[in-house]
Amino acid sequence: MEIVATGVEVIGAHGPLLAPTSLRVADGQTLLVTGEAGTGKTALALALSGRLKPSSGSVRLDGSADAVRLRRAVAVVDAPQITEPEDSLQVRDVTAEGLALARRGSTRREVRGWLADRELPGDVRFENLTSHQRTRLLVDLACESRTTRALVLDCPDRHGGDPQLWYSLATARAEEGMAVVVLCSTRSADELGAPAVRIGADDAQKSTSAG
Repeated sequence: MEIVATGVEVIGAHGPLLAPTSLRVADGQTLLVTGEAGTGKTALALALSGRLKPSSGSVRLDGSADAVRLRRAVAVVDAPQITEPEDSLQVRDVTAEGLALARRGSTRREVRGWLADRELPGDVRFENLTSHQRTRLLVDLACESRTTRALVLDCPDRHGGDPQLWYSLATARAEEGMAVVVLCSTRSADELGAPAVRIGADDAQKSTSAG
C-alpha cells in the first residue's frame, strides 16, 4: 500500500490553513512531517486520512483518490480536539470506546484484560497517563480495527517526554507492515536525527524557483 499526497493545500474561512505539501509513504515505512504551531499539521492529518477535502492537490491510496477508502485504511491518532480523548475520562472508558469503534469486544472484563496485557491502569483519569502510555494506548487502539493499514500520529511531542519513545512506537508498527506518518516539530525531528518532510515545502520551493 502507498499513500501519495501531491501539493495538498487547505484554505479555511479566514485564510490558508495548510500550505502546499507533498509526501509519499508506503507499507513498512515511517515518515516524519515537521512544522511549527499554526502550520496546519492537523489539517494535513485529516487530509491524509480522507477526513478533510483539500482545497487543491490530491491524496491517493494506491492511485485512488477515493476518500472512503482512505478513511477506512488510515487512522488518525490523537488529533487535538478531534480524536483526542477527554482528559477527565477514565482510561477504562477510553479503552472501551476505542475497542467498540474497532468492533472488538468491549465488555468490562475484556477491557480489563486488554489493559492488563499492556500493563496499563484502567481506574485513573486519562490525563494522568504518562506521555508514552497515552500514545501507546491510542496507537494500540487504532490498530485494533481490521481495516487499519496506516497511521497518522498528530503531534505526539506536544505531550512532552523523550521523542525516541513515540518514534519507537511508530517504527514498530511500520516494521509490522503498516505505513506510518508522524507529524511533529522540527526540533523533535532534529533530536531524533531522522529525515523529514517539511510542511509547506512545495510552496517554499516555488518561491525559490521564482526568485
